[in-house]
Amino acid sequence: MIDPMIEESTNLPTLKRVNKFSVKSGKMSPEQLKHSLLAIKNYFFVALAIFCFSLTPSISQAQPDGEKLFKSKCATCHKANEKKLIGPGLKGATERLEMEWLIPWVQNSAAMIKSGDAYANQIYEEYNKVAMTAFPELKDEDVIAIFAYVDEVNAAPAAGAGGGVVAIQEPQEPANNSWIYILALLVFGTLLYILTRVKGGMEYAIREKEGIPHPEPMTIKDSINSWISNNTKVVILGVIALLVMGSVDGWNRLSGIGIYQGYAPEQPIKFSHKLHAGINKIDCQYCHSGAEKSKHANIPSANVCMNCHVAINEGPQYGEEEIGKIYTALDYDPETQEYGDNPVPIQWVRVHNLPDLAYFNHAQHVNVGKIECQECHGKIEEMEVVAQHSELTMGWCIDCHRTTNVKMEGNAYYDELHAYLVETHGEEAQITVDKIGGLECAKCHY
Repeated sequence: MIDPMIEESTNLPTLKRVNKFSVKSGKMSPEQLKHSLLAIKNYFFVALAIFCFSLTPSISQAQPDGEKLFKSKCATCHKANEKKLIGPGLKGATERLEMEWLIPWVQNSAAMIKSGDAYANQIYEEYNKVAMTAFPELKDEDVIAIFAYVDEVNAAPAAGAGGGVVAIQEPQEPANNSWIYILALLVFGTLLYILTRVKGGMEYAIREKEGIPHPEPMTIKDSINSWISNNTKVVILGVIALLVMGSVDGWNRLSGIGIYQGYAPEQPIKFSHKLHAGINKIDCQYCHSGAEKSKHANIPSANVCMNCHVAINEGPQYGEEEIGKIYTALDYDPETQEYGDNPVPIQWVRVHNLPDLAYFNHAQHVNVGKIECQECHGKIEEMEVVAQHSELTMGWCIDCHRTTNVKMEGNAYYDELHAYLVETHGEEAQITVDKIGGLECAKCHY
């Protein structure tokens, strides 16, 4: 059994390894041994604190996620490359401008325009005097993370060795950091074992020194109960740590219920939006005609497909196979160009699905709000397989209503309302959707 010994110093006592002989021979007094036990107890609490801290890196050392912030705050108006969407492309922004300028511009562009900043006013004039949405909730490090992500995206190779074909990067699985927790648990367990053995040896030495009888061996159950009663602070601290970690994990799990962001089901017929909407430039509303006329955007019928595929029998990606499935569903013979009497519906799998308790009208947003499809559905024209781009949660909708300017100029729908809002809020005020009732419960739930 190895026992520690304490030497007096101006700071905390230090432990030295001695054997039982040194204790029995009088080199350590009972008072020194008791001080040693107290020191070990302090070391134990330090080890426990380090262990609990190591289990919660996501709470204590969380860093801004530039990609997530860009997609949630910026992607509706900006592309990460040099192409314009609603606003300018962000490629090279950190090369043209200092971060000291970019941070306040993102947080409150209207204030910079009002301050007379030359470049801010130049952008304001270039984009028809429509100020960029303010994001006061973004911290400085959030803005830095966004532009770091933009720079990272543009630094990645855009073409493969095959001569200009854009390489599509498969989504990466999140890194598995379980080994960190396992390692921390092993280190803590080893330290706990060593301290327990040292503490037991020192208690044994004190009893030997003072002639105190040694206790009878206890059962495992009695040992556990004794340890708990003698280490109430450790137990309380451990319970609190478990409750905190459990609460954080439970919150994260519960907050994800009903959110299917990234959901990309396999469809019965492979259809490339990248080919149709991107390369061939087919307008979204050619197929989804209900988006500007009704509540629903509607899934196009196979007859719409046949407007082109009566003449186009073979595709560049899937050949005749996928187009042949359309012919089968319509009971169409491409040789005779005649339809049969046994058509069957195509069982498309729905990608975007709001709960029944929420009301959403596509026509209201497309016609009156002048919202582009990409603002909610992402860059459909770049998707080989359509995936849910946005969260489609209540909080996501509310954030959009709070930050989206109402497009009133040249929109007869708002003629009378515009005059009233200007009179109420002032000429320079940004009229966002929340100022025209966009946060009223009954607008979406009734």
